Amino acid sequence: MTRVLTAGRRAPVSGDTRSVVVFLHGYGANGADLLGLADVLGEHLPDTLFVAPDAPEDCPGSMGGFQWFPIPWIDGSSEEEAARSMETAVRDLDAFLDALMVDEDVLPEQVVLFGFSQGTMMSLHVAPRREDPVAGVVAFSGRLMSPETLVDETVSRPPVLLVHGDSDDVVPPQSLPEAAEALQQAGWKDVYAHVMEGTGHGIAPDGLSVALAFMRDKLGL
Repeated sequence: MTRVLTAGRRAPVSGDTRSVVVFLHGYGANGADLLGLADVLGEHLPDTLFVAPDAPEDCPGSMGGFQWFPIPWIDGSSEEEAARSMETAVRDLDAFLDALMVDEDVLPEQVVLFGFSQGTMMSLHVAPRREDPVAGVVAFSGRLMSPETLVDETVSRPPVLLVHGDSDDVVPPQSLPEAAEALQQAGWKDVYAHVMEGTGHGIAPDGLSVALAFMRDKLGL
């Protein structure tokens, strides 16, 4: 049984939904943490609905924050607990995406997953295992989970944009080339990368500009 994810929304500037961007937040944050980006992106994506679900689990020690799955070296959970929790969160997110597409009457190729940190980990794990490819995955400051299973479990290969700060002290910058290599070895043709110089664990203006151009291109705008 899946858990229903609560999500914030920003309606399209035009009032007409022709595409959807789903923001997936990081560990200890919530959907509102990324939904503010809609204020910047919306004028350039006027027919886009922005949706930002809260992860399904409360995050220990974080007031009002959530987690997609526990992180053993932060919260003391076991690797087994983290793996089980992630499997459940994947089912939750898949169900959320399925319902969203039906409710908004959009096709997978009209949807972009936009992740940050742990949200990127979810995006890069979920998108390749969905039967119909989404328009693209924007992956900020995260890493590819379980790269050793990617070849066998991939069923679709949506375009992926990997963005990382070269001064990130939370998720190592090396995670970007590692993810790119694993994706390419698993048959991806459309993998793009951008390094935000002098940026830590965050989203810099240059990275957001590259993400916007990527989304406009893959959504055919």
